[in-house]
Amino acid sequence: MNQQPSAPERLHRKPKIVAAIPCFNEAWCIGSVVIKAKKFVDSIIVVDDGSTDATAEIAAEAGAVVHQHDQNRGYGAAIHSAFAKGRELKADVLVILDGDGQHDPEDIPNLVRPVVDGEADVVVGSRFLGEGRRPPFYRRLGQRVLTTVTNLGSGQVLSDSQSGFRAYSSKALKELHLAERGMSVSSEIQFAIGKSGLRVAEVPIDVSYMDKAKRSPLGHGLSVLSRLLVLMSLKQPLLLFGVPGLALLAGGLVLGARVLAIYGDTRELAVGNALGTILLCLAGLLALFAALMLQAMKELLRGEAAHLQREMREHAPGEEYSKGKGGSQ
Repeated sequence: MNQQPSAPERLHRKPKIVAAIPCFNEAWCIGSVVIKAKKFVDSIIVVDDGSTDATAEIAAEAGAVVHQHDQNRGYGAAIHSAFAKGRELKADVLVILDGDGQHDPEDIPNLVRPVVDGEADVVVGSRFLGEGRRPPFYRRLGQRVLTTVTNLGSGQVLSDSQSGFRAYSSKALKELHLAERGMSVSSEIQFAIGKSGLRVAEVPIDVSYMDKAKRSPLGHGLSVLSRLLVLMSLKQPLLLFGVPGLALLAGGLVLGARVLAIYGDTRELAVGNALGTILLCLAGLLALFAALMLQAMKELLRGEAAHLQREMREHAPGEEYSKGKGGSQ
């Protein structure tokens, strides 16, 4: 008879650490990244997001298991595949790192330690902690903007919301369900962390920008910011529209009071201030209306989803019982 491992044995069992590397046309560097990372993990998955060069072949020769997309679907889609493979391999810890040599695999032990020690479910490698090298100034500026907006919308405060060097526990892999297919997936994960109640930590990492950026930093930043605002409109409509709406309405009322004061003193209408009052009040009311409508839709969808989940839980046991009863006759 097979004996199950005791609690102490399970406690001291060596955790299974899997590294997943999303990449697109990284043939020049992917081999060295895989070889360096192999020293710190049990297995490596390379998610080749429709590369047109020899990325897949070189990664396989270096010792990685390659999962290929038939076409370029985006970074978020690659992360989605990496999570699926991590669950499939029953990884205790899944490490995500870039395939362009930006991340140093030597940082993997520090990255996974909080997960292995049971201190966190998600660990983010921050480029803005410690004394390591920093990204170029123009990148830091854009990343700070995106991080600030993501922190406000998600309620989770991180120093580097856009970092692609992360570690996830098996619990996080089960809890995180992603929809974004582009670069905004990092922000979506931060929103999902707060919703799922997962514990998050940050550790300092070193980065190296050896190659010219594949995409325009400005275009990339604006693309992520636009998707981030869409996420906020869906998940935090009161914050995105309600707070500015209240501010606009308050400004309109203050300006309106000034119009009345001027009229009381001079018996003349300050036309410019009056028009400003009307515009500010209208804009504020429209923003508040949008916030309330989106919040109502959000609550309605949440209620429908919860109702559907309850129905599934209620019907599943009855179906299993009837099948078991029928089989015993």
